[in-house]
Amino acid sequence: MAQESLNQRFLKLAGPDGRLLDLMETLEFSGLEDGDCIVAVVQQPQLAATDCAFALWCEGLGLVTWGHPDFGGDSAAVQDQLKNIRQIRSTRYAFAAILADGSVVTWGTPDFGGDSTVVQDKLQKVQQIHSTERSFAAILADRTVVTWGEPAYGGHSFDVRDQLKNVKQIHSTRYAFAAILADGSVVTWGDPDTGGDSSAVQDQLRDVQQIHGADFAFSAVLKNRNVVTWGMSGFGGDSTGVQDKLANVQQIHSTERSFAAILADGTVVTWGHQKYGGDSSAVRDQLKNVKQIHSTECAFAAILADGTVVTWGEPDYGGDSSSVRDQLKNVQEIHTTQCAFAAILADRTVVTWGFEIFGGDSSAVQDQLRNVQQIHATQLAFAAVLADGRVVTWGFESYGGDSTAVQDQFNHL
Repeated sequence: MAQESLNQRFLKLAGPDGRLLDLMETLEFSGLEDGDCIVAVVQQPQLAATDCAFALWCEGLGLVTWGHPDFGGDSAAVQDQLKNIRQIRSTRYAFAAILADGSVVTWGTPDFGGDSTVVQDKLQKVQQIHSTERSFAAILADRTVVTWGEPAYGGHSFDVRDQLKNVKQIHSTRYAFAAILADGSVVTWGDPDTGGDSSAVQDQLRDVQQIHGADFAFSAVLKNRNVVTWGMSGFGGDSTGVQDKLANVQQIHSTERSFAAILADGTVVTWGHQKYGGDSSAVRDQLKNVKQIHSTECAFAAILADGTVVTWGEPDYGGDSSSVRDQLKNVQEIHTTQCAFAAILADRTVVTWGFEIFGGDSSAVQDQLRNVQQIHATQLAFAAVLADGRVVTWGFESYGGDSTAVQDQFNHL
């Protein structure tokens, strides 16, 4: 009744004594009396995604998952444990939820992070979780690290365990992790060829402020705003061709095999595989006053200061936005699947482009995409949360693009 009266889906209700009410119990058993005043707290729902599944939850309330059941779309086995969720993170095949008490619950493909039983006793007071394609790394309150999942993808950190102290941040490629320590140095592990071995540039990795991972290489921004890269050379690990241009770097973003750096003057420098966005020469004159950059697997989209968008890279993956150029005005945010872009405009409507069946075509739900507050994506589908708490999905059905089977569950969160 409260949901219908307030036109809000995600609510916590409290009785006159401050006690939170169980939304699943009947009025008869709630302890409420005629004339009692109930307080409704509107919750902001959160979304997380693996390659093929979504997880939606609200703090203190429940969880709804959908998409491919083997990749996190079925959380029935751990549903009783998923209380008071603080954060959810994912590999490409599994989810990991941090609860309010700092413990962790995992589900999805067991070998790729969905089974944390081997390290469960160590997963206490967890502050952050990060992931490669098939493994997780958790930063604990004492700033040490616990890893699990596929060993070849960073799930085994034994060789660097003694170095992983005072960890501030962790970043990843598809196969490897890189941790920034409190003193600005870096520790890497996982597949050596795709970033797990940083020995060739270790002397340069001092005063590191940011690290960004493409699929096969890392790039680090130093305190002096210069850049250091390592990993597979042809896929962004070698920036020597543009090194003289990489000064005063503010942000770095990546496709699967290339990087794009925003400089202090709002221009952009790119390197890596040309077909994956590493060559931006065709739009160089347009890339001015750039504020944000986002990417699919093979293409970039830059939001300029005037709210317009410039795209480059593989045309079918969103590198060509000419069909929607006139609609891309006052763009506030951009989100991506593997093959498509979705832009939220200032009026909270949405414009999509890229590979049509994988999220680039939202025409079937366009009339529902109003007052959009959030958008998240699996590899091939989008999910939008509206202001009234409704969830709208589109894209490849088995990857989360069809949420009709769980729509009733949203109302019970």
